[in-house]
Amino acid sequence: MDRSFNSGSRPAVIVSSAIILALLIGACGTGRSANGRPDNNSNAAAADATIAVTTAKTESRAVPAVIQTTGSLVADETSNVAPKVAGKIANVSVDVGDVVSQGVVIAKIDDSDARRTLATAEAGVKQAIAAVRQAEAKLGLGPGGSFSASAIPEVRSANANYQQALAELRQAEANEKRYRELVETGDVAMITYEQFRTARDTARARANSAKELLDAQVNTARQNNQAIASANASLDAARTQVETAKQELADTVVRAPFAGVVSNRPVAVGEFVSSADIIATILRSNPMKIQMQIAEADIPAVVIGRSVSVQVDAYKDRRFSGVVISVNPLIEATSRSAIVEASIENGDNALRAGMFATARITKEGGSTGVFVSRSGVYNDLSTQSFRAFVIVDGIAKLRVVQLGTEEGESVQVLDGLKADETVATSNLEQLYEGAKVAV
Repeated sequence: MDRSFNSGSRPAVIVSSAIILALLIGACGTGRSANGRPDNNSNAAAADATIAVTTAKTESRAVPAVIQTTGSLVADETSNVAPKVAGKIANVSVDVGDVVSQGVVIAKIDDSDARRTLATAEAGVKQAIAAVRQAEAKLGLGPGGSFSASAIPEVRSANANYQQALAELRQAEANEKRYRELVETGDVAMITYEQFRTARDTARARANSAKELLDAQVNTARQNNQAIASANASLDAARTQVETAKQELADTVVRAPFAGVVSNRPVAVGEFVSSADIIATILRSNPMKIQMQIAEADIPAVVIGRSVSVQVDAYKDRRFSGVVISVNPLIEATSRSAIVEASIENGDNALRAGMFATARITKEGGSTGVFVSRSGVYNDLSTQSFRAFVIVDGIAKLRVVQLGTEEGESVQVLDGLKADETVATSNLEQLYEGAKVAV
């Protein structure tokens, strides 16, 4: 039964093989030669077909001289933020990866002790103010009144007594002088004169006593005024304690010293921290810095302010620009190179600290190069070469090109094209040497 099925099927197998062989031969007849032209088995209509393309001109541009090197990206600034006061963590407001602004709250320390200290200091201020008012009241002064000894009631009373004693002394001295003269002329007896002399001495003693009393009252007033000054000094000290307590309360709030990205947050709510403990690590991510090793021979060409372009593997199609900001004066003996730092703009935070980067530092000098649109270059995988087609009088001319650096949508051509040539920028995979094109 099996033998009968196989013998009966053999003619069908032979016919199918013949059909497949014919199709393969037909397919091979439509292939292209190495230069991209249809081979002799293609039909004439396909060979003479016009291919629609867009075109662009090659152009000559100045190519700056550069130093190419590699380096690592580092943060512009790194800050291990620690609290100013010790205490228990009450709240943590950030986590690793958060972008923070300058002054934003990172964490908060329990402030109950600081608030009690502030309340005590404020009560001390009130007591000091009361002491000042009491000292002022002793002198009859109002709040903030200026001191004058002559305005004190006790001093005024003592001064009035003294002035009265002086008047009595002057009268007694005048009487003593008049009766002394009368004694000398013999008009008055000596006993009468002695009465007036005694009255003068008594008035003089009374005036001296009144002067001493006045001086004592003035000194007392001045001492009371010093008490006001002392109370005011105590008030200033109490106010200073209030300001200190307020600062300690403010220090329980930990803020970001600058805008950046949180790279580390080793604490959690409830932990007790001191002023030596790190709350969070913040990296200033814009700008970033790249640290590069520059060969000793290239160091003279690298100066502060030179432009730098950077590429990283994470963003192969982007170039990040910056400038040189420092050149280490030390040449390392082993590598014969120096560390150069450049500041790189990183407004969208695309660059990260630790990335490996390729950098190009512009130096004086340069040359002229030919640039073509990137769409005007075709990567031929079969020949492992880059190709372009120059359009001359509606005919495509194949050029094998060697490429250099890319600049935006253009690429430098080191060999194969000249400036101001017209090249095709579309349907390159359909073109071949001698193909007719329609622009």
